[in-house]
Amino acid sequence: MLDRTLLESLVAEARLAPSVHNIQPTRWRPDGAGLLVLEDMARRLPAADPNGHDVRLSHGAAIEGFGLALAGRGLRIAAVAMLDGLPEEAGLRPVARLTVAAGASGDPLAAAVEPRSSWRGRFRPIDAAAQEALARLSESTDDLLLIREPEAVAPIAALADRAGFHFLREDDHRRELLHWLRLSRSHPDYGRDGLNAQAMALGRVEALAAGLVLGRLFPLLDRLGLAAALTAERGKTGSGAIGLFHRPAGEDALITGRAFYRAWLAIAAAGLAACPISVLADWPESNRALVGAHPLPAGRRLVNVFRLGIPISAAAGQRARLPVGELIV
Repeated sequence: MLDRTLLESLVAEARLAPSVHNIQPTRWRPDGAGLLVLEDMARRLPAADPNGHDVRLSHGAAIEGFGLALAGRGLRIAAVAMLDGLPEEAGLRPVARLTVAAGASGDPLAAAVEPRSSWRGRFRPIDAAAQEALARLSESTDDLLLIREPEAVAPIAALADRAGFHFLREDDHRRELLHWLRLSRSHPDYGRDGLNAQAMALGRVEALAAGLVLGRLFPLLDRLGLAAALTAERGKTGSGAIGLFHRPAGEDALITGRAFYRAWLAIAAAGLAACPISVLADWPESNRALVGAHPLPAGRRLVNVFRLGIPISAAAGQRARLPVGELIV
């Protein structure tokens, strides 16, 4: 059912799914009538994601992306068999086995796959157009709790800076982030993976400064009490609305990752751009504070946080993605 040409076109679409730090850890291997989903163990984040939760979310998003690509061809994922506990081989660890079957109709979110991207710049003030888009979004998903009022968004923006700085002060975490930043177009992986300057909405001077602040100057700036202000982003975070992405407590991260991608696609389909603020959910203190101020439905947990709105300028162009040939193993 999945010949090489079709598989390549499906993976080309599935790779547009988001992954933590854009590390793109998912690999694909034909397996009889199905398809193995594998994890490239070299693309783990031992500092930021020591238990592999966010990488598993990323695999889930990739699987959902593959399902969306299948739907456009009248195919579907009939079953997902978890393969936890199997040993890795040649640096690849089995994650799941997909069974593909015929009989699917098009997915309404498929049209949002191409335009969806991460917008890390400022948003326009919440005007009538943004309110209408937020209303459309609210009707299209039950996984987002939307916070629109500026007086409620402002303290979340301040909390995001605290959470982000908490992790930046951890040397291993900061070094790992720097490893995945591509702040210069001369970086060999600028268009392949990680977070490049264009995706971060940074000009050349801003990108150079970011490398210095997060790099060798950080310990000195921290001792001088300047690092927190220089890494703050509350101006950007506070410029739009906030979406608390929540899912059932105890849900497997692979399933959560599929829902996460669909929520982000729903944001794009509503005419909005978004950027995750993962630190708000990852830091227990900020997670508790958010859920305390904005209670979630019973039995749900806070998985991630989006800042969202209408960008003040055009979103970044082509996304950094690995070649399809490297993703099929």
